[in-house]
Amino acid sequence: MIVGIDIGTSTFKAGLFQRDGRCIRRSAQPLPIESSGGRYEADPAQWLRAFTAALDSLGSLAAVRALAVSGNGPTLVPVIGTPSLAGGELRVPAEQARLWLDRRAQAESQTISAIAGGFVDPSFVLPKALFIKNRENALYERTRYFFSSSEYLAYALTGEARTVFPSAGFDRWYWNDRTLEAAGLAKEKFPPFVFPGELIGRVSKAASARFGFPPDLRVFAGGPDFFAAILGTGTIRPGQTCDRSGTSEGVNVCTQDRIVDPRLMSYGHPAKPFWNCSGIIATSGKALSWGRSVGGMEALPYRAFYGLAASAAAGAGGVVFLPYLAGERSPIWDSRARGAFLGLDLNTRRAELARAVAEGVCFAIRDVLSVIRDLGAGVSELRVTGGPAESSFLNQLKADICGLPVLRPRMPEAELLGLTAISAAALGIYASAAEAAEQLVEIGDRFYPQEALASRYDRLFGVYRGAYQALKGQFEALSRLAE
Repeated sequence: MIVGIDIGTSTFKAGLFQRDGRCIRRSAQPLPIESSGGRYEADPAQWLRAFTAALDSLGSLAAVRALAVSGNGPTLVPVIGTPSLAGGELRVPAEQARLWLDRRAQAESQTISAIAGGFVDPSFVLPKALFIKNRENALYERTRYFFSSSEYLAYALTGEARTVFPSAGFDRWYWNDRTLEAAGLAKEKFPPFVFPGELIGRVSKAASARFGFPPDLRVFAGGPDFFAAILGTGTIRPGQTCDRSGTSEGVNVCTQDRIVDPRLMSYGHPAKPFWNCSGIIATSGKALSWGRSVGGMEALPYRAFYGLAASAAAGAGGVVFLPYLAGERSPIWDSRARGAFLGLDLNTRRAELARAVAEGVCFAIRDVLSVIRDLGAGVSELRVTGGPAESSFLNQLKADICGLPVLRPRMPEAELLGLTAISAAALGIYASAAEAAEQLVEIGDRFYPQEALASRYDRLFGVYRGAYQALKGQFEALSRLAE
């Protein structure tokens, strides 16, 4: 059996799987975020507590042969101590993790971008580490290692400090000796690289005894959550697209050749020899959560919010929503962008606002896909995963707005199934993680575009794109006023 662990932004997930991909048991633990004034942080200790709670709920783990971890990112954890186990709890002293949402390192982003020879967003690791060095130097000096969320947990289990480098082509967003030296960052604080599927280490004797693992259980590198989700949705052929939705949205298109464009990210695909062309939307699921909250529906399940949205006509009565509630990443890379409603009138009701929020999220996905298509890549389908993928309304809306078939795999937690594929390949059960994914992933529901809505959504998408260009200067002015 195999254990997969995914540290999401708002949910910690764990699953126990058989080698054929059948899920024996799953667990989900909520995770809080601390935010104010552009600060988005989390207490890393909560991930260790969630791990304990999740593992305790999975039942006997004596037959587990491998464990792999993925996590949200780019998140930075300043670790100041070494792993221990006390009172049945894993412990690794660390200060607050800077979540991927945190983009305070604006000046440091400019410095790192100049060193890297290309734009590196403030949300990435080196700008954040340099921010800590420049503005919280006492913490920087105390920091033993800088980790991502998944690397932090792997360190707690094994005592081995490693950085998971996802694939070829990621150089600009990570580091080497030259970039660290140019930035004035200490090399020893950045652990050596391993690739997904490589061995990080073996679970310590104390942790094995606490959780009932067999001795010397192997912990394999899982990498970022999007990497695992690509495999867990079976997105392994050119044209197939993994649309991973959660707090944010990762749109990952498998391409035959590498596409290089500053609006996108491009790097080696988990299925070799292909490439992955990616666009990251900052607040998709978070925008839906915000819409539910301001609509007075926070205490109700999401299906009530989707039901309200579905009660409005397609096009939301001419209301268009920009979901830039924490700036935006792909394709505009503008940390000063803000959310906005356009087209409000006296006839606008809560239903139109709810639908506009849902449509705005889908327009953001189409925006990324349009750039990728304009650059010559084929896009044939969306394979959806994450909490919002549970909504048939939202899946049909994605199909209608993006003009693509939407496929929903039977296993809703693609990261966990992808980690199973990575571990199965590492154990030699399959020749590669891609081969494992092809065997393990099953498609459940399919949603097809409604041709009658195509022209309406084409026109509204034009308004969506034009609205940002028209408001960009105003967003910058508002940002300066808030400084």
